[in-house]
Amino acid sequence: MQNHATRVRSGTPFWRDVRFQRVFAQVVFIILLLLFFGYLIQNMIATLQRQGLALGFSFLHQTSGFDIGEYLIPYDRSSTYLRAFQIGLLNTALVSGLGILLATILGIIFGVARLSQNFLVQYLARLYIEFLRNIPLLVLLILWYTGVFLKFPRINQAITLPGPIMLTNRGIAVPWGIPTETYPSYLVILGIGLALALLAAAGLTWHGRRTGRTPLVWGWATAIFLLVAAAGWFMLPSPALSLDPPQVQGLRIAGGKQLSPEFMALLSGLAIYTSAFIADVVRAGIQSVAKGQVEAAKAIGLNGFQILRLVVFPQALRVIIPPLTSHYLNLTKNSSLAVAIGYPDLFSVSGTILNQSGRAVEVIALVMLIYLSISLLTSLFMNWYNRRIRFVER
Repeated sequence: MQNHATRVRSGTPFWRDVRFQRVFAQVVFIILLLLFFGYLIQNMIATLQRQGLALGFSFLHQTSGFDIGEYLIPYDRSSTYLRAFQIGLLNTALVSGLGILLATILGIIFGVARLSQNFLVQYLARLYIEFLRNIPLLVLLILWYTGVFLKFPRINQAITLPGPIMLTNRGIAVPWGIPTETYPSYLVILGIGLALALLAAAGLTWHGRRTGRTPLVWGWATAIFLLVAAAGWFMLPSPALSLDPPQVQGLRIAGGKQLSPEFMALLSGLAIYTSAFIADVVRAGIQSVAKGQVEAAKAIGLNGFQILRLVVFPQALRVIIPPLTSHYLNLTKNSSLAVAIGYPDLFSVSGTILNQSGRAVEVIALVMLIYLSISLLTSLFMNWYNRRIRFVER
């Protein structure tokens, strides 16, 4: 009987084998897909050749010839297109990084407040989340820019807050530090403090795994870093930074660091908008933790903060992290809406380069590649963190 089944199986034509059909269908699909994209690329190259253009990125070394209002590295209109791309990339990275940090902090605060036993706190948090989740981000950014930051008084009537911090329709001016001759030495001290903080975090984590009592790892690590930084500041013969406060001089503000209304509107708008979605994710993650876990934590005498830090959040993170990654990616990609309020991010700068150089295909391809790289790096880090904190069943 078994030999008969073997003969029947061996006599089946290979093209009727399900495994062969699956592989064959996938190969055919990939070939058709490559042929389709090959046709599109060939058609694009032929069209460019008829217009006297050829694909290439040599234009990046040409002089840009335009100014950029905000930059983190030196730039002027005699710089190259490549330098302009770098300026746009750094501006996008700055807004995205700070936006993710602020959105996470606000999202955790309002997510926890959404579950508060206080009716007023719970209602205000719910109103905050529902309002922001149901309006377009572009509308919020334009309203935030034109209705808030551009409505601050003029420089001669600047609002001065403690610090001093000055609010005007040209932006927000904050005190800033100017490096002195001891600044390089202080950077070395900060490096030592960071190394000690990381060693302390690793040691406390190892101790917690050995004893089963998880200490406040990053709290102690931060305290060690701040202690070393403060000790180094007072040990140096002179301060590493000299404070440069902003001052009104005629029709301008001299000194300090001036944050443009475009930058502040984009940063705060992205952070506030994204925090509403993160708050809902945090709320869902907290509610996914079984009530018995909280009751058991109360039974052994943990207070509310300890329950949240040691019991609820470690278990809620496995639910929070996956959707949180999507919101981080959305915030980074939504930063391209900066073009609507005049902030020179990557998309805005690339638009100017495209209009001047006429290299539409190359410029758009570079922008897509950069956004793709940022998104993949963000996803890579978040997936690594998700694997690190997930439960391991034994």
